[in-house]
Amino acid sequence: MPSRVQWGPASVGLTLAIFLAAFLVVPVLKVIFVAFQDPHTGSFTLVNFQDFFRTSLFRESFWNSLYVAGMSVMLASIIAVPLAYFTTRFNFGGSILIQTLGVIPLIMPPFVGAVAMQLLFGSNGSVNLLLDEHFGFTVPFMDGLNGVILVESIHYFPFILTNLAASLANIDRSLEESAQNLGASGLRLFRRVVFPLAMPGYIAGASLVFLKVFDDLGTPLLLNVNKMLAPQAYLRISSIGITDPMGYVIAVMLVLFSMFSLWASFLAFRGRDYSSVQKGGGGLLKRDLRPWEKTGAYLVILLILAFVLAPHIGLLLLSFGTVWSYAVLPDGFTLDHYLRVFETSSQYVTNTLLYAGLAATIDVILGTAIAYIVWRTGLRGRTWLDYIATAALAVPGVVLGIGYLRIFLGWEVPFSGQPLAAWWVILVIALSVRRLPYALRACVAALQQVSVTLEEAAENLGATKLRTVWRIVVPLMSGGILAGFVTSFATASVELSATLMLVGQQSDAPLSYGIYVFMQSAAGRGPGAALGIIAVVIEGLGTYLSHRVIERGRRMRTADRIVAETVLGVE
Repeated sequence: MPSRVQWGPASVGLTLAIFLAAFLVVPVLKVIFVAFQDPHTGSFTLVNFQDFFRTSLFRESFWNSLYVAGMSVMLASIIAVPLAYFTTRFNFGGSILIQTLGVIPLIMPPFVGAVAMQLLFGSNGSVNLLLDEHFGFTVPFMDGLNGVILVESIHYFPFILTNLAASLANIDRSLEESAQNLGASGLRLFRRVVFPLAMPGYIAGASLVFLKVFDDLGTPLLLNVNKMLAPQAYLRISSIGITDPMGYVIAVMLVLFSMFSLWASFLAFRGRDYSSVQKGGGGLLKRDLRPWEKTGAYLVILLILAFVLAPHIGLLLLSFGTVWSYAVLPDGFTLDHYLRVFETSSQYVTNTLLYAGLAATIDVILGTAIAYIVWRTGLRGRTWLDYIATAALAVPGVVLGIGYLRIFLGWEVPFSGQPLAAWWVILVIALSVRRLPYALRACVAALQQVSVTLEEAAENLGATKLRTVWRIVVPLMSGGILAGFVTSFATASVELSATLMLVGQQSDAPLSYGIYVFMQSAAGRGPGAALGIIAVVIEGLGTYLSHRVIERGRRMRTADRIVAETVLGVE
């Protein structure tokens, strides 16, 4: 029987477990259960999966999703690996610019810039019109699956860039010196020594790219590429109905391959040691570039800059353009699209601020509670809270949406008669569950930097556990909590997959839903682009504030500890 001191954490842990079970575990298990259920008799069956692999449309969608995810990883690697190596290996003025570019693509969700990329790189886009006029040929950048691969790669390559750059910066310099003394240099040195030692960072980034691309719904839909698993799951449920077994089978496939990408990254490290003793100092030996090397480096920077900023530039032009068709640039420019958005569609923005704000608040509360229980208590099974909350990262939004529809569609909101699955509160919960891993990791990192001796001193002076957490722990974690809030808010504000599944009526729709609706017609692309720019501004501000909060927390952490120790000494 737990002691008196443990009753509080035990009650909180039980509440967290119930929440995660009700809104994450049970919906996913329900999807899996229905996928193996006969729609007529309700008995266990494998017929649904047999039908899936017997249907040419689903087989093609399955292989297309694998192909797009794999090729996106490859193209993202081609972009990211040289950039990461340049910034860690050489001294030149563009290295800081490249590191800055590593953040810019993540500010824009891929589905937001998909239409703009089509106008720039499509068969009748700006680039191909110029190529045809001056050189007499065109390049199928955006034809079919190529378009999805290009958009996803440009958006997600920073995952590989940042993780690989961090690994390269941590390589023991003496290992590189030893390899050079033995005659290795250039490409051989990178291929046989440097890159294998940086493999943990590369695998971590590549697995994230694969997972994100495989599960993405908005980009294929906006590019009219429906023969992929995520779009097929959405189309089956939205067109045929919630009872269609194929939607659940496809959802199970999405979950399996999401888990597979995480498992593969773990398997790649098992039995291998990438650690070093740092005898020679961390990071690769940096050298100055020769003039011709510097010229080549700057050409690469300009090329990457053009690709990275292409969606943003295209979206900005589209938001101000009057007519943009079969032309390098729009015929004219206007503010009408923004005026239309604020006059007729301002509810998209207000709904987004409300939903994302509530979801981020829920996330930091849950993240702080889970972090404290896992790292500061001895409750049995506490690590499972961390595992389950983090597992939300591997659950696609469309799968969570299908699970919520299946469970809550038969329930009604009290006193309104509205289906519970179509209630905006359910959408807020879905957003919070989807973004919980981001807030949780920020809260865990913040808590790990708070010395447990401060809590022990407070309790020795008579403070209760609750007062200690509220007066000592939470203030010292404030930087991480704020960073988690901002990150969750910014990413939840542009969530599309779960939103498409759970929006019940137009008046409850958030920003991402509005962008998707506007982009369905040529006449609505201008207002849709204006909404997209608003979404980019929201996410950009969120990213900027997150970095500012983290940096401020680093500067203030020492002062906070001194204040806390002083308060404890006085009391």
